[in-house]
Formats: sequence, structure tokens, C-alpha cells
Amino acid sequence: MASTNRRAAPARSRRSAPRGSKRRTGPKQKTKFFDYPRTGYHGLHRWLPSWRVVVGTMLGFLFLGAGVVVAAYAFTEVPTASAADVKAQATTVYFAPHDDGTPGKVMGTFAAQKRTLVDYDTLPKYVGQATAAAEDKEFYSSRSGISIKGMGRALINNLKGGQTEGGSTLTQQYVERYYVGTTTTDYVGKAKEALVAIKIAQTQKKPEIMGNYLNSIYYGRDSYGIQAAAKAYFGVDASALTVEQAALLAGIIPSPNNWDPQVSPSKAEARWNIVLDSMVDSGWLDGAKRDAMVFPQTIPYERSNTFAGTNGYLLDMVETEMKADYDVGEDRLFKSGYSIVTTIKEDMQDAVVDQANQYAAGTLDGQLGAVPNADVRASISTMDPKTGAILALYGGPDFLTDQRNRVKYDKIQAGSTFKPFALTAALEQGVPLTTRFSGRNNMKITGWDPNGDDVVSNFGNENEPNIDLIKATAMSVNTVYAQLNMQIGADKTADVAARAGVPEPDRNNGNVLGTQTVRPVDMLNAYGTLASGGTYHAWHVVDTVKDSKGNVAYTADTEGKRVFAEDVMADVTYAMQQVVQDRRGTAHQWVAPLDRPIAGKTGTTQFNKAAWFIGFTPDVVTEVSLSQQVHEPPHNGTVSMDKVLGKDVTGGSWPAFLWQSYMKKVFAMPAYSQVVPFPDRANVGSKAKPTHAPPVPSQTAPAPIVTEEAPTQVEVPGGLENKLEADATAAIAKVGLTANISAASSDTVTVGRVIRVDPGGGTMLDRNGTVTLVISTGPKVAPTPTPTPTPTPTPSPTPPAPPAAP
Repeated sequence: MASTNRRAAPARSRRSAPRGSKRRTGPKQKTKFFDYPRTGYHGLHRWLPSWRVVVGTMLGFLFLGAGVVVAAYAFTEVPTASAADVKAQATTVYFAPHDDGTPGKVMGTFAAQKRTLVDYDTLPKYVGQATAAAEDKEFYSSRSGISIKGMGRALINNLKGGQTEGGSTLTQQYVERYYVGTTTTDYVGKAKEALVAIKIAQTQKKPEIMGNYLNSIYYGRDSYGIQAAAKAYFGVDASALTVEQAALLAGIIPSPNNWDPQVSPSKAEARWNIVLDSMVDSGWLDGAKRDAMVFPQTIPYERSNTFAGTNGYLLDMVETEMKADYDVGEDRLFKSGYSIVTTIKEDMQDAVVDQANQYAAGTLDGQLGAVPNADVRASISTMDPKTGAILALYGGPDFLTDQRNRVKYDKIQAGSTFKPFALTAALEQGVPLTTRFSGRNNMKITGWDPNGDDVVSNFGNENEPNIDLIKATAMSVNTVYAQLNMQIGADKTADVAARAGVPEPDRNNGNVLGTQTVRPVDMLNAYGTLASGGTYHAWHVVDTVKDSKGNVAYTADTEGKRVFAEDVMADVTYAMQQVVQDRRGTAHQWVAPLDRPIAGKTGTTQFNKAAWFIGFTPDVVTEVSLSQQVHEPPHNGTVSMDKVLGKDVTGGSWPAFLWQSYMKKVFAMPAYSQVVPFPDRANVGSKAKPTHAPPVPSQTAPAPIVTEEAPTQVEVPGGLENKLEADATAAIAKVGLTANISAASSDTVTVGRVIRVDPGGGTMLDRNGTVTLVISTGPKVAPTPTPTPTPTPTPSPTPPAPPAAP
């Protein structure tokens, strides 16, 4: 048996490496850049990073985070403040300055936020200190702009689910209010605010930060910024705040609506004490002075609406005018801090509102009786004819309940208030005031009406003889003016109305009788042109506008444009004065007792649907109109021409009565107490060869007449003052009148010359009537004047009952 020799293999060690320990097997392996999961480990240990990895990772993230923060800070830009509208200031509207030059009071404001910016330098030092004591005691000493401690405390509290709280410094609050504009609640937003706060703390000085903060924060009572708050709580400027007042305002900043002393006096006082104690701790207030301080009293606060009441109509007109005439849109108007001085005189506005209120209540002194109709809409407005400035205006009782301004938007039939436009057109064509027409009632004037209704009637069916244009104006005789309009051309009357200020007047024959509907403000403007002597001024309510820095931004254009000759206007106003002075004038009963030269015209529409009186002196013009209101849709609140005011309501009754009752107060005001005369009558066309009106075929009345026949009445010659007695007497005799001579002393008129004429030039008297000439005897020779003969006036009959005329 063969045998095999084998080498015994070495025995393998049965010891194994400890469990979990790294065991090297085989050849040495190359180290990995990132050994994970860990090589050589088993089980859980293979997945746990080493301490070196943990520390390295933490350091990496730390440096990465720091880099992100540094990069974020480097790229963070301070936003502009405009995003938050913190520079927006309320626009304040004022009444016109008083006659003594003192500023008018505030009429109202236009505001996105009620704010007026003030310079921090104008505020007492303790205003800022009180605010820092309340919001951030470290404000003046800290350079970081943030509080790590405060932010950390707030974060931990919020994470625990506690009541949300902030850890913001005053600088962070400033960023939120001044640059962001909204309250930030998310952590990312807070982080951004913190970065901006850090940058601002390094780039802006403390006074700038505090000043902007005080101008931007909300203090309650609809007030933004320290100036508005000082006015709302104490009625003073911020520069006049006391330490006690400043501490109260600072204390309520976190919750102003809830901690307002008017809402919660105990909480407000508790906060006030905290602020004062904090000021003492910070060394800003002496302890002894603090102990002597008493909680300040605030003024009552009532939430108001700027557009409430009668002023709302005025403010609406200001807003519209700023947009239309000065291209100031709502955004600029409500945020630019303009100071707008209006043309509205406060005393006159008070008088016109009081007049309208008393009229509606039936309590006017001497009132004619009950208001004609509960739905009657009364408009009253006054204008300066020399500038076009609206001085007072009653647009309605309350803008919030009825936003239709009666003066600006109501359209009312003009009635006989259009007749002066025809008279002006006639004078421009050389037709004198002495031109005479038949005043017969129910006159048929061929071609008058395109529909064939050619009969024209007088108001009240009054028949008048051949009368001149002066009498026809005083008594408002329709048939005379209808004939005149046919003679001169209705388009000429319309052209005059347009030049005077009436937009797009009708050009039909009936325009002279006021068939067109017009706005009261346009008739006011047109009569202002007549009152000014022929110069048109566009009506306006804005006089001067200043920007937030006090620089004049806009001023009203009051230069005007001459549209009528002065001599034509002199004759027009002379004829219109007879509406008041003539005993048969339609406004004589109520307006004549004011005892001063007043020109005007009444207007009454057919069936008494509307009534007017527009009267003026050379320095003031006022319109009064009455019309009806519609309640039925779709025309709610508009004017109706289908309802009757009442049979007794004519231009010479209620409107004339209201006009004189209001203007009596105006004429008592110093600015209007002086009697201003009208220019003397110019007698336009009186030297020209008389021309006859074209014949008008008529079946029921004679054609209109321009006659040279001796009239039953003659006119007292004008211009006799300062003439020699002989010359004046001759002039009186020449026209068929008798002169009665009286004497009086005079310091200004030479001996033997005429001081005055009674009745005055232009008055119509019966032939052989008496005219008194008062002749000068020279200056007085003694301190006590000798009695002078009493002039014998023309007999004056008792005034008639109120006329019912247009």
C-alpha cells in the first residue's frame, strides 16, 4: 500500500475581533472623501456620524449662516417711505380771511390719513424722551437698532404658544410703520425688518429716526403723527405739549383706541404713570417734578364727517374745482398737505345758511306765512362781480343726505330773468331805452311760435299802454319784450346771454321769456357780468392754494374779460334799478326799503312752477330761486317743471322777500355797508335817428310801435347836477316839466349851481309835473347851520300790495 506524505496546514485562530469593532481584512484600502455610511462598521454604528463630522457640519452651517446674513445685510436696501404713505398729509380747506386780515377758520379737510408733518427740532426734548421711555429705553444709547434679548424672549414665548408678543425696538417699529406700512407677523418679514433696522441705525441719526417715528405712528382719534394727536387730544400744536401731555400720548401708542382716556381713563392713567417713572429712571425727568404732576385733561372727541352739513356742498365744489381747473387729482389732493383758502366769507355763509334754515322753519322776521310747499328747493348764492368769487352759497341742508347742490346742479326755467339779455342786445344795436312798444295783453305776433301759437300774454293778463323799455323792464311786460326780441333777433339775445355766462342759451324767439332751464350758479355769474359793468369773470370758490411748505402753488384768475361796453351796461343797470325803485316795479315792495341803489330782475315761470329774484349792487350780486323737488324714480331729488309752487309765489314775493331779508344782514357787514352808486345813465342810441320796428301783422293787437309822438309822460333830464340854475331850469322846461327852486348850503357845489334833483334824472313824470332843483348857497357860515327851505317832493302814494308779476 503506497503512502502519501502531506504537509499539515496551519491551524486558523478561532479568536474573532470584538463585535462592532473595525476589522482590517485583506489588503489596505484607499480612504474615501466622504465615508458614509461608515466602512468597517456594522449595525447602528455604521450610520452614526463621527464627532468630527458633527462638529464640522455645525461649523459649516454656522459659517454659511453668517455668510448668508452678511450677504443679506450687504444687499438690503432701505426702502422709500412712499410705500407706506407716511409722508401723506391732510389738505386743509379754510374760509376766506376776515375783513381785518385774520385767517379764516377751517372749513374741512381732505385726508387719506389725518396727518400734519412737523420738524423734530420744533418739538420739546421731552416729547421724544417720553416716547423712548414708553417704547424703548435704550433707544438713545443703542447703536444696533435691534434687541437680541427682546427678540429671543419673544421667539421663545411664541414657540411655547403664549400670547403673541413683539420684541421690536423703537427703530424696528419705525421701520415697520415708516417703510413697510403694514404690521408684520411672519418670521421672514421680521428678519427683513431687523436687517433694515440695523442698517438704519448705522446710517440715520437718532433725531431723524425719532422725528420720522413721531410723524408716522397712529395715536387714535383718526390722528396720525404727533401734530394731529396734539390737536385731537389737547387742542394744541405739538410744539406746545407739556411733559404730562407728552407722557400720555406716548403711553397709549401700543393700543390708542383702547387706552384713550375718553374710553379707559384708568388704563390711560396707569400707562401715564409708567412712562413718567421710566423717564425718571432714565434721568430725563426730575423725581420731585414728577411727583407734583397731575394727569392731564383731554378735550372731548366726536367722530366727524367732513362732508356733513351745509359745508359739504362747499368742499365738494372745492374738490371738483381743484381737479378741473388745477389738474390736482384725488391722490394729490388727499395726500399733499395743501392749504386751500376759499372765497367763502364765513360771516356771509353763516347768514345765508341761517336764512335758509329760518325760511324752511317759517321763523323769518316778517315772513310771508307758511312755506309754499314742503318740497320747495331754495337756492341762495352770492358772488363778487369784480372777481367772480363765490362769497356764500346754500346748496342744501346736508350733503350726506342730498348730494345734489341746488345752486350748482339744479336746472330751473329762467323766466323773465332773461329779459336783461335782450335789453343789452337792443342797446348794442343802438335801440335806446326810450323806445316804446305796445304793452297790450294777448298780442298776436306773427312768426313768434313755429307751431303757430303766436299769442303772447302778460303775467296776470295785465294790459299796458305804449311804454318805453324802462317801464317794460320795471313791470316785466312780456309783450313788449317779445316784440323787442323779434326786432333785434333771438340769436342776438342768446349771444348776449352766452357772453354774460349762460352756457349754450336757446336761440328761439321765446328765449327772452326764459323758457330755457338754467343753473342758478350760471345766472349768478351772468348777472355778475352785468353788475361789473360788462366784464366777465368765471365763478370760482378756490382763491389760493399753498403747498405743504407754504409756497403758493395756485391762485385764481380774477383778471376777467370785457364782453360789453360800459355805456351799454350803464343803461342796462339803470333800467334794472327801476325794478326796485319804480312804484310798480316787480321787486319794489320788498327790496326798495333797503334804501340803496339796487338793480335786479324778478322771474316767474308759467303756472308758477319756479320763481327768481337776482339783484345786485356794483360790489355784490345774489340770486334766490325757488323750485320743486321730484321724489319719484328715476329722477329722485331733481327739479320738476310740472309742479306748481303756489298761486301767490312770484319772483316779486318769496324770492324778493328772501333776498332782502338776507341782504339786509350783508349790507350791515363792514365790507358792504358803504353805499356804492351805479354809473350814470349813458342814453345809448338817443342821438341816433329813431328807427321803427318792422311791422308785425296781428289780428288781435296793434303792431309794435316806436313813436316820436308826444308821450303822456316825460323823462326828467339827467346830468343837471352842478349846472347853473338857469341852464337846469331851461332843460326842465324844454321837456314839458316845471322847475321848483329850493336852496341849501354846500361845501362842494359852487353858489348858484344845482346840488341835487328830485326826482332824479331818468324818472318818468306826467307832462307839466314838478321837479325840485336844490341850488347851492355856498358853504355854511356858522357852526350851527341856518334852516334851509324844505324841498317839495313829488307826492308819494301808499305802497301797493305785493305784486304778482314775473
